Amino acid sequence: MLFTLKKYLGGMMLPLPLLLMLIAFGIALLWFSRFQKTGKACVSIGWLVLALLSLQPVADSLLKPIEDTYPTWRGGEKVQYVVVLGGGYTWNPAWAPSSNLINNSLPRLTEGIRLWHENPGSKLIFTGAAAKTNPVSTALAGTRVAESLGVPASDIIVLDRPKDTEEEAQAVKQAIGDAPFLLVTSASHLPRAMIFFRNAGLNPLPAPANQLAVESPLNPWERAIPSPFWLMHSDRVGYETLGRIWQCLKARQASQGRSDFAAKSKRARSKRPVLTRLSTSSHSR
Repeated sequence: MLFTLKKYLGGMMLPLPLLLMLIAFGIALLWFSRFQKTGKACVSIGWLVLALLSLQPVADSLLKPIEDTYPTWRGGEKVQYVVVLGGGYTWNPAWAPSSNLINNSLPRLTEGIRLWHENPGSKLIFTGAAAKTNPVSTALAGTRVAESLGVPASDIIVLDRPKDTEEEAQAVKQAIGDAPFLLVTSASHLPRAMIFFRNAGLNPLPAPANQLAVESPLNPWERAIPSPFWLMHSDRVGYETLGRIWQCLKARQASQGRSDFAAKSKRARSKRPVLTRLSTSSHSR
């Protein structure tokens, strides 16, 4: 229940739904209230910000610093495992297998297979639980696509219980212990994922995939015309920013809980000698 609520609330706070709500609020004020200036301001600000976030120079300038945290993995240390984190998916058996991996999932999988080829004898690990109405899990969907691309089932490990990145880190820890591994996920998601995995006591090697921020040459009109394609890049910035805030709040809450527990334990220990002295005095009488 908490997981579903988190997804709904987080989804409504992303740029597109948030700005649409602001514009709708402004329209409601214009039609049904005397607050005409406020209504005009809401509509104008919402429209302007939405237009700016749909432009390539704006969207990618926001996304690039996040994606550049870790460079593309170019080899070096050999590993026993390549962990590919789950992402968007569906499952329609009538489709080509790879069509079922949507948004960020297919680039993650293809990068995972590339790294698996570079590490002979390694295992591919796919993570992710099933969506609410889907009998096939994210991990299993990735497995089926990988097998269709020639990866043998004997080289694949499926972890289909974790629902989010934090749970994925715990599941990987239980599955492989302290063995070295490459962590493959979207470049924008990798900084947050690395924190979860390190907090779980693991030392992953970062392997970003699905880089989106474009710095190579584009046609002039592609930079000048607002597009839902670029708005999606702004959406990634919003999603990861919200995720990082949530991660920091949970860490602070956990730290506060540990501090409170330590303080209570200290107070309890300080009271024990007093009780002992009182007990000794009563016995002597």
